[in-house]
Amino acid sequence: MSQPPGPAHEPPYPGTPYPGAATPPPEYPVASAPPPRYPGGPAPQYPGTGTTTGHPPQYPGAPGPGGPGAQYPGAAAGSPAPPQYPGAGAGGPAPQYPGSPAPQYPGGSYPGAPGPGGPGPQYPGAAAGSPAPPQYPGSLGAGSPAPHYPGSPGADPRFAGAQPPAQAQPFVPRQAVAPDDLDYRHEGSRVHLASHQRGADATAVGQLATQIPGALVSLAVVSALALGIFGTVVGWLVVVAWVASGALVFHRPTELRFARHVLKLRTPLAEERARLEPIWREVTARAGIEANTYELMVENSDDLNAVAVAGHVVGVTTYSLNRIPSSNLAAVLAHELGHHTGGHAWAGLLGYWYSLPGRLAWAFTRGMARIALAVAGVFSAAATGLLILFMGMFVVAGFLVAWYITIPLVVAPYLLAWAGRLGELRADQQSAALGFAPEMAEVLHHFQAEEDAAKAAAVSQGKKLHEPSGLARLLSTHPDNHTRLRALEPYLQLPR
Repeated sequence: MSQPPGPAHEPPYPGTPYPGAATPPPEYPVASAPPPRYPGGPAPQYPGTGTTTGHPPQYPGAPGPGGPGAQYPGAAAGSPAPPQYPGAGAGGPAPQYPGSPAPQYPGGSYPGAPGPGGPGPQYPGAAAGSPAPPQYPGSLGAGSPAPHYPGSPGADPRFAGAQPPAQAQPFVPRQAVAPDDLDYRHEGSRVHLASHQRGADATAVGQLATQIPGALVSLAVVSALALGIFGTVVGWLVVVAWVASGALVFHRPTELRFARHVLKLRTPLAEERARLEPIWREVTARAGIEANTYELMVENSDDLNAVAVAGHVVGVTTYSLNRIPSSNLAAVLAHELGHHTGGHAWAGLLGYWYSLPGRLAWAFTRGMARIALAVAGVFSAAATGLLILFMGMFVVAGFLVAWYITIPLVVAPYLLAWAGRLGELRADQQSAALGFAPEMAEVLHHFQAEEDAAKAAAVSQGKKLHEPSGLARLLSTHPDNHTRLRALEPYLQLPR
């Protein structure tokens, strides 16, 4: 089971692991044996103390200035006192970690060592009497103790009377943002690959068929503009190039540019990829799909959502990636995979691209009509009425003369919305067929809870709720959550 990597551990002491690492730290020598000294010289002083002033902190309960107390674990009765911290008078120098030389500071003594070039180890290559090295960031000047390692207990040693801790606490890695509760049943095993990595179900075919009238209008618009501007030869080359441009829907670099610049998706960070890829591999393994067939991308968003783009891109929001359990994230990814394997993603984008010139022409026409009505209204109401009558006659003539184009254009938005709702239900069924029906239901309940909370907040603020009308519901590309939950019920029934 793969987990997202936590933050890096603190750097270990030279030659020995940091407390909390995989291997245990070295044991202190028993009290009966004399502690080893620093190689080649006297033991360094404790930062900020001298040999005649003050005492370093004792181990809890140790004999000496701190009073009598318990010995090291396992020490015999009457055994000598445990070794003191470096620089202590009684007890001698503290033992070193086995096999690790004392760390040298380049060019001078430890900050706070007594006297320039005092008894502490010098910087390598420093001459006698060389100036003291710079202090730790935030220290109070010469003689002040260095700050603790992150996570060590005790008060800040810069305050009066503060004592450094006897032992730093082990480093605790950051926990995963969301629990990894996914059943990786195909981890490390071979799976049967489906013969078709992508396809086109009835929903995708219906989307393409519904877009044909819009594509014909777009072809007429592109042809008129190209031939009128560039002439016959170059104009037809432009028309052919526009028709062939639909192949870019399956061109991977073009898809990635479209996803980055239009949909504002980005490449996952290393830690995001470490969480996302194992889940995606499990989802694709259950479907018999090659995981590398698709590109994973991330959208910076606080919404629980994902998107299937063109032929090869699956995008997921940062909320979905970091805030929901791995099993629910797998259900969302399986839903988007269902859009890809059913051909919904590439069919929708292809239809959108070929109908774009016609929609732009229609938007331009509506804009000009509004301007004309505004100008006519300045002069007289009669002029405005005549203009409206002329526009109405033009529309009626279009329905009578070219009904096979105008009627499909009017009906197309409703048919496309219906195909979109059907595609969502099919993608939910794909997720349920891969074993994620309960998790998909949890995601849908989350959506419904968000809608209910938004409505309750609006009511509490005295705002009027605007429920969509019947025609607006027909233009919705997603079915309501209760419809989707009812469609999942056959997959949620317990075995008898």
